[in-house]
Amino acid sequence: MKKFFAIASLFALTLSACAEKEQEGEQQGKGRVDISLVTSAEVADTRANISCTTPEWADFALTIEGGRDYKAEYASIAEFEDNYLYFGSYKASVKAGDVRKEGFGSVAFEGSETFAVEPRANTNVTITATIANAVVKVETTENFERYFAAGHTFTLTTAAGNEFDVTAQEELLFIAPAEFSVVGTAVKQAAQSGKEGVTVTLLEFKQSDVKAQTLYTVKFDVETAGSATLNITLNETLVESIDIEQELNDNAQ
Repeated sequence: MKKFFAIASLFALTLSACAEKEQEGEQQGKGRVDISLVTSAEVADTRANISCTTPEWADFALTIEGGRDYKAEYASIAEFEDNYLYFGSYKASVKAGDVRKEGFGSVAFEGSETFAVEPRANTNVTITATIANAVVKVETTENFERYFAAGHTFTLTTAAGNEFDVTAQEELLFIAPAEFSVVGTAVKQAAQSGKEGVTVTLLEFKQSDVKAQTLYTVKFDVETAGSATLNITLNETLVESIDIEQELNDNAQ
């Protein structure tokens, strides 16, 4: 009986030693990963931060892929608790919001960072999440407002076919990076009382190759030196110049 107990004890010790060696070998091939997150509301046009709602840390979904065909997805970055990975190269991506849900104040953030895991080492990964949308603002100058004193309308259409009234836009419009167009009408005050003003159909402004994290400011202005001219600028760069009197003749109602 004692002999059997001794053999059983030796067998148990052998199993324990093997398990420890396997665990040790496994840990030798793994490293600890800690992920931190920074959000930036900076836009490329002005390099300034715009006013928008920034998601909370836990609102970001996390995806890690790489290594030995490894891929793990977490609904929240807060769920990343088992933070030991095998040695190798990885990419961590974060996402909050849906860039396809276009609208005023509907901002989405995305970011990614590559990193390498070394056995028995700690790796600190900092991901910067930036605005994934293109940001659009449509403005008019005082000269435009005075010239078309009877009113105007502007409609912005995105590549997805979504339409937004930007006649008197106050909030920033967040859209998917692709393209957008702006069409509108404006009414010139009648020279004689009792007459209706003349409605002008403004030339469509279209912008393609629209990029994420970029602010596009479309401004409508009227110059009245000599003859009235409609100027359209994009981020303070003149892109269209149209003789309004000719437009009036072509579109008079």
